[in-house]
Amino acid sequence: MNINSLNLRQAIMYKMQGSDSNAVEDTISDAISSGQEKTLPGLGVLFEVLWQNSDTSQRQQMVSTIASHIPQTSSPV
Repeated sequence: MNINSLNLRQAIMYKMQGSDSNAVEDTISDAISSGQEKTLPGLGVLFEVLWQNSDTSQRQQMVSTIASHIPQTSSPV
């Protein structure tokens, strides 16, 4: 992990500090609906929090859900 990624994590966690579940949901929904790639690191940090605080069964459910929604054939971007 380089220093820039650590600073980004810290900045995102600082921005989210004190957020309740409604604010977190709004943040996630806004990031997804905007479709802007600059929001992806923030979603990644939130996913990291989710992953780190999930048990093995919950992690397997997330992995299965993600895998089942990723196209199985490649297409040009």
